[in-house]
Amino acid sequence: MPPTSRHWIVRRLQHLDGILLTLVLLLLGVSLAVVASASGQSPARISGHLINIGLALSVMVVMANVPPHILSKVGPPLYVAGVVLLVGVALFGEIRNGARRWLNLGFAFQPSELLKLALPLMLAWYFQRNEAVLRSKHFLVGGALLLVPFLLILRQPDLGTALMLGASGFYLLFFAGLPWKVIAGGGLLGAASLPVVWGFMHDYQQRRVLTLLDPTSDPLGDGYHIIQSTIAIGSGGLFGKGWAQGTQNQLDFIPERTTDFIYAVFGEEFGYVGTILLVGLYLAIVARGLIIAARAPTLFGRLMAATLSLNLFTYAFVNMGMVSGILPVVGVPLPLMSYGGTALITLLLGLGIVMSVATHRQLNKT
Repeated sequence: MPPTSRHWIVRRLQHLDGILLTLVLLLLGVSLAVVASASGQSPARISGHLINIGLALSVMVVMANVPPHILSKVGPPLYVAGVVLLVGVALFGEIRNGARRWLNLGFAFQPSELLKLALPLMLAWYFQRNEAVLRSKHFLVGGALLLVPFLLILRQPDLGTALMLGASGFYLLFFAGLPWKVIAGGGLLGAASLPVVWGFMHDYQQRRVLTLLDPTSDPLGDGYHIIQSTIAIGSGGLFGKGWAQGTQNQLDFIPERTTDFIYAVFGEEFGYVGTILLVGLYLAIVARGLIIAARAPTLFGRLMAATLSLNLFTYAFVNMGMVSGILPVVGVPLPLMSYGGTALITLLLGLGIVMSVATHRQLNKT
């Protein structure tokens, strides 16, 4: 390799945070092993997952090399484009399984995935721009910027993505300085409005909540996923049955076992000790992201690093809760573990932004 090419590669890799990269690679290694087991060691699934991992890591490296001050300028146009596309979905989107979530752009495109990054970029840009004069009105504007895509996605309907987007927006508003009295008031208002929200929920969403309370009420229908996943996790015991030895997995009892319910496969094969180590790995990634946020010299960097780190925690918490039977099934993948390209690329793109905040500190200061 010519010296100039080698130097160029070294410069690109210098913008990767070593600790965060190591933790991510460990988790992706675990993911590859569990996807291989859950798919019956299918060559197509394994190779497909390797391709997805390669693409996602490439995107992460690219984003880590984009300075935060450039990323901040991308927020407004990306947010506007995302909202316009969501309106397009509402008007012209394809309907699949009763939900209108996709646009046909020569390929099936789900604009809600774009908003997972566009919303925090937009809000972080907005609060950075008004950092010196932050008032209550700025938080009202921030809330409105969150509410527009939230309602459009909720209308599709896509409750899982809407809730994840709402959590992302809340984290950013919180780190921007949202007053505690507003948070407490919003929590009380949300709790009081639950009966009203229940009336607006779709039938299948209400069934998911009722099934959570009593999965045995429909053991072969809506309750099947929760029953089988909890049996698998419980049968793993303390140390698990071993890689590719889980009976619930190998006998096809676990539904969606390479995607949304991969945590059940992991729990059966690696047991309680394995799940504790997995949770510890997620917490280590989140902790590293929050450390990077605390050290960031600009408000934009702090908001993005903290929000994107907690987003990953939220995905993991919701998926594990869903598979364990303590939260309703909402179709949220286990981050960096579940098979699937779109979610993996989106999450590693976000972690690439966190690395950019960590490794462009001097540039930010100037």
